[in-house]
Amino acid sequence: MIRDRGNIKWTSMMLPEHVKILRELEIEQGYKTKPAVDEQQLEHFNEIISLAMEENRELAFTYFEHHDFHVLKGRVHYVDPIRGCLRIIGEDHTRVDLPIEKITDIGEKE
Repeated sequence: MIRDRGNIKWTSMMLPEHVKILRELEIEQGYKTKPAVDEQQLEHFNEIISLAMEENRELAFTYFEHHDFHVLKGRVHYVDPIRGCLRIIGEDHTRVDLPIEKITDIGEKE
């Protein structure tokens, strides 16, 4: 199976002005864009996840998918570094594999 990278493969061949215009067009059309997560935030996420796993606490994960933000509440069951995802047991006891690259924020469950 070939894994297509979508628009990522084309942006390297575009001028920065073109990329800027396309992003402005997406904003005008109501598309939301995923905010960048830096190394410091990733380290903070790691600390929160480690502590929550140790104390078996539930967390609220905000993630970006299909041009919108979603919230998933549950406990981290397993961190899969090879696949780059978290295995989360949701409130309804379903198993969800959440890619780390989609996560924008992690907080305490309210």
